[in-house]
Parts: sequence; structure tokens; C-alpha cells
Amino acid sequence: MSQIADQLQIRKTTFKNRIIKGAMSEALANTAGQPNQLHLGLYEAWAKGGLGCAITGNVMVDIRAKNEPGVVAIESERDLAKLQQWAQIGKQYGMVQLVQLSHPGRQCPKGLNKETVAPSAVPFSPALAATFGTPRELREDEILDIIQRFARAAQICEQAGFEGVQLHGAHGYLISQFLSPLTNKRQDRWGGSIDNRMRFLLEIYQAVRAATSEDFIISVKLNSADFQRGGISEEDVIQVFKAIDAAGIDLIEVSGGTYEAPAMAGVKAEKRKASTLAREAYFLEFAERIRQEVRCHLMVTGGFRTVQGMNTALASGACDFIGIARPFAVEPDLAHRLLAGQDVRYGVDKIKTGIPLVDKMAIMEIIWYAAQFKDIAQGKQPNPKLSPLKVFFKYLKGNLTAVIKGQINSRKSA
Repeated sequence: MSQIADQLQIRKTTFKNRIIKGAMSEALANTAGQPNQLHLGLYEAWAKGGLGCAITGNVMVDIRAKNEPGVVAIESERDLAKLQQWAQIGKQYGMVQLVQLSHPGRQCPKGLNKETVAPSAVPFSPALAATFGTPRELREDEILDIIQRFARAAQICEQAGFEGVQLHGAHGYLISQFLSPLTNKRQDRWGGSIDNRMRFLLEIYQAVRAATSEDFIISVKLNSADFQRGGISEEDVIQVFKAIDAAGIDLIEVSGGTYEAPAMAGVKAEKRKASTLAREAYFLEFAERIRQEVRCHLMVTGGFRTVQGMNTALASGACDFIGIARPFAVEPDLAHRLLAGQDVRYGVDKIKTGIPLVDKMAIMEIIWYAAQFKDIAQGKQPNPKLSPLKVFFKYLKGNLTAVIKGQINSRKSA
């Protein structure tokens, strides 16, 4: 009958409680993808707040494939000193830190990178086609290179002192694109059957495990569903969970959705049954089912708002960790409050600008929170009433600047 205050050990790492801050994009790095003092300030605020574990925002394994401006990239030991400082913050306060390693595949805004690659040249739906271009299909040698990039990044993370990494295999990012028949139309050993479509994920895991020590934690974030017609079936999803579990994964975070169907942001909550809403978590029912199929630890993120709901989920055995993301953007000390028996103060509604196209993309579910992170990192108080429209236009200006700089640099290097 687990509770949020209980400790849990994975390999030789002890999690002092069951509360994990889920990955959220910090958007604090420079154009070269380097971490800085703002990252340290942000994660120190969360660490002081009593968190048992924090999963970083997207960290790219290839600087040429950024999902947005301001993302961190780890390709070499260039930023090892700063990464060591970042890892030390967690150790100082007893907060485990997992670095979320990612490649966005086709989910890159037009003009941000020199080109966009994916398992197959599948365009986005008409609603998003103006923002995201049609990607180029990856060659075999490029696939193998990306696998090794994940391994190299993980190796550097361990060298820096982080306790582990999380492979981002959800939300329509590259690993997820390989898994889904909607975005993977390949006819070679990387496509077709589910055994082939999950080869990319399994080979990344094996490469990361080979490049790191026995004590290093490797987790993965996987979709319970894509929520898209023609996407990965529930039968295939279960097979993926069972395969990565059998391979030796330490922890699976259960999530769902893509940019085109962003269930991870809760936008489909209105379509869920009343009984599911009462239990808070978006993906708890699937976790209960998959719990019967896998032996590794499970984490469910999304929807938890009360201590009772969290403790009930843990006590049921459906999950071992409670993932909470967006509330930490406005309540950096939330973990302390939860452990004291107090519920989440700010209910997180969908962030809307009033511009239909923007709101349909759910991009504000990333950038509004990133604006809060910058304030927290600078020692300021977050603002739950911050104007989404103001944040969007500021982001648009910064994004346009980054794209223009990228185009200029591309011309110089050509």
C-alpha cells in the first residue's frame, strides 16, 4: 500500500519519495544548445521544494534536429562542467535527476533546422502543415548514427553525475514515429511489422545500456495510444511495453498523444468517462492493464491533482511513481506541500490565446510554462495569471529571430 512519501530504490539509487516532476521544455539554452545558470537556478528551486526526482525537458542528441529554440543538446563533452554542476544540485538536495534524451524527427517547425528527417516522408495533417514541413526519409546509416548519438549522450550524462536518462518514445517524437504505422511506412528492417517498428527503440536501449554502467538508470516514456486513426494499435502498444521490459528497462512512464492529438496536455479530458475523471490521472486505466504484463517500475503522468488521488493510484499497484508536470511551473515548492497532505493549488486549464490555429496546436502548453520557468530560474515568483497572448507574441518574435539566425549561419557554412 504505497504512499507518495515512501522511498523506492532502483538499482543503487534511492528515490526519497514517489513524486516525479515530468519533463517540460525549459527553453533556456542558447542557440548552440548549451545549458547555463538559468537551468541550475530552476532545478535548484525544484530540488529545494522536496522533489524525489526531476526529469529534465527535452535534451537533443543532435543539434541539427532541434524541436524548438532554447533546447539543450548533448553531443560531446563540450558542456561537461556545466552538466556536472546541474547534476550536483540534485545530489545536494537528495533529488534524483533523469535526463530526457530525444530526437524530434519530423516535429520541427519549418525553418528552425536545415532539414527535417523522419522514418518516412509523411506530412502533417492539413491543420499543422503550415507549421511543420514534410520530412525526408532517413537512410540506414543515419538511423544507426542516431542510435549511437543516444548512447553517447547517455554516457556523458553518467559522466556528469546524473543518475539516469529517459528515452523519449512518446508524443510523436522520433522513436514514437518509428513505432506508429501512421508515420512509419518503411519496407526495410525498420518498418512493417511491430517487431521491425520497435527495433529502433530496442537498439537505442541496448546501445545506451552498453555505453553506461550497471548502476545507471534507463527509463523510457511511451504512449499508451496515439489517439489518431491509423496510429499504433493497443495490441502493438502492449507488445512494445513487454519487449522493452524484457530487455531490462528500469522504468516506463505511461503517457499518450502527439502534436496532432495532444492528449498528454489533457485536451481530450472532456471526452473521458466520469469514472475516469474522478480518478484524476489520464492514463491510469492503461497502467492498470499493463501492470499485469510488465515487471519494471511504472510512472503515470498527467491529471493528478489531489493527494488522495495520488495515494490511491499508488496503493492500487497500477504505478510506482506519480508524475506531475505543469503544476510545478506555478508551484515550485509543490512537493513539500503534497507531502504535507495539501493538494495542488492551481487547477491547470488549457492555455488559450484566442487564436484558433494556435490553440488547436496546443503549443501554448509548452511556451506558457517555459515563460514561468525563466522567472523561477531568476528567483522570481511564477505568475498563474500570465497572459497567454503576450507570451505567444514574445515567443513568435524569439522563434523568428532564431530561424533567421539559423538561415544566415547555414548560408555561411554552405
